[in-house]
Amino acid sequence: MAHFKTEQDDWLIVYLKYLLFVFNFFFWVGGAAVLAVGVWTLVEKSGYLSVLASSTFAASAYILIFAGALVMATGFLGFSAILREQKGCLSTYFCLLLVIFLVELVAAVLAHVYYQRLSDELKQHLNRTLTKNYGQLGATQITASVDRLQQDFKCCGSNSSADWQRSTYILSQEAEGRRVPDSCCKTVVVLCGRRAHPSNIYKVEGGCLTKLEQFLADHLLLMGAVGIGVACLQICGMVLTCCLHQRLQRHFY
Repeated sequence: MAHFKTEQDDWLIVYLKYLLFVFNFFFWVGGAAVLAVGVWTLVEKSGYLSVLASSTFAASAYILIFAGALVMATGFLGFSAILREQKGCLSTYFCLLLVIFLVELVAAVLAHVYYQRLSDELKQHLNRTLTKNYGQLGATQITASVDRLQQDFKCCGSNSSADWQRSTYILSQEAEGRRVPDSCCKTVVVLCGRRAHPSNIYKVEGGCLTKLEQFLADHLLLMGAVGIGVACLQICGMVLTCCLHQRLQRHFY
């Protein structure tokens, strides 16, 4: 009977090892996806961050990068712990899974809080950025961000092109008679902003505000979806790790 129980324990340990190995592979892939989303957000979309009032969006991306890198490193530790059947490594692996879960939980809370106030922040800050900061000395990064925003989203102004009529830049001599910045033009050439006709500039209902708000909401949704997916894998991993750890203790003791 004892011999049968030992064989049964051996079979369960092997089964749990293979199951945890498969889980760990998907967990590692999930970590790579989290890291990729965070890096993509900062590298490809960093030009829009200057027009946001708070750094919450950027902070969420940095947390994703940190969590993704930690997940990948933890994945390698998991492979080592599974192959060697070392209880100490399994305990460390479990603790790291718990830490990563808490980090992702913080990122999810930040993303949710930012999503709730996203619309109000954009309405207040974007229009102020366009009217007060665009084209001013010391605001080169903001000017470049607004220009890229208008070209990428094919829009003009916060709510409409009429917003630019209150702009400090447009009302100054530096505008050289422009009615809107050149980045509002469908085909950008020097001084094309002098002609504010719909055939020449983007006349989008809702302006850049609506498009930027939708873009950020979609991005936060993507961050949340990836984070939830990896979090679900982590919960499974913690359960499997506990089961394997207990079986190894019974097996050797």
